[in-house]
Amino acid sequence: MIRVISLTDKGQALGKRLVAQLNDALLSHKPQPFSQQVQTYFTAGERLIFICATGIVMRSLAPVLADKYTDPAVLVLDENGRFVIPLLSGHEGGANDWALQVSKLINAEPVITTANAYLHPIYSVGMGCERNCPEAELEGLFMQSLQQQGLSIKQISCLSSIDIKADEQGLISLAAKLGIPFLTWNKQQLSTVEEQLSTRSTYVHSIVGVYGVAESAALYSALQCAAAYSKQTDITLETSLVEQAELVMNKQKTAKATCAIARAYAS
Repeated sequence: MIRVISLTDKGQALGKRLVAQLNDALLSHKPQPFSQQVQTYFTAGERLIFICATGIVMRSLAPVLADKYTDPAVLVLDENGRFVIPLLSGHEGGANDWALQVSKLINAEPVITTANAYLHPIYSVGMGCERNCPEAELEGLFMQSLQQQGLSIKQISCLSSIDIKADEQGLISLAAKLGIPFLTWNKQQLSTVEEQLSTRSTYVHSIVGVYGVAESAALYSALQCAAAYSKQTDITLETSLVEQAELVMNKQKTAKATCAIARAYAS
């Protein structure tokens, strides 16, 4: 869920404009008690858009900040709608990209100060599944994951998995339906991003030779797609390149499928 929080009448008017253009968004005007309410929204995992001063936001959220891997994205806008600032979780939480999206909605200027701000983000979705998993279950998990991260299908470079899933009809048909490539990689390739996995399953490793299919495929594909975008050739996974890939959504799962989203940056 997206929560737009305003403190002035002018900010409320801007908030109403935003809510009308965003999916699954609510406007909270002058919530009271302010700090307690916004902390509740934040700890519940809501993505927050504040229309007020950055100092108020930081003082209010400081007691509940955890880390950049788990905190939800937070944006701050001025009440005139001139600037959009990704304040928290710029990379891992997707606030940088979200700021770009929001700025386009209201014709504002995104103010992005983190590293990689001037590079092009490449997103890849990795999926694993039981044999003959229904396409509907795969699609539901895929779309739910995109919505959770505030991404659109146009931002996804590919759907990917391990090579033993190269003939998995549900994945093949889903990629075709979405109009994106379906890429698969062998266990040697996927093992090169092993250190970046959020969790490791010894059971999965005993079956397919990697500790996690969805996260490994997402990370490795993001690297390869970023390299292709930059028109690089003879790619080797050197440390500098590996560090450009990051999980933006750790593995999510249903009864029969898993999904993860990764991002790399291309020049």
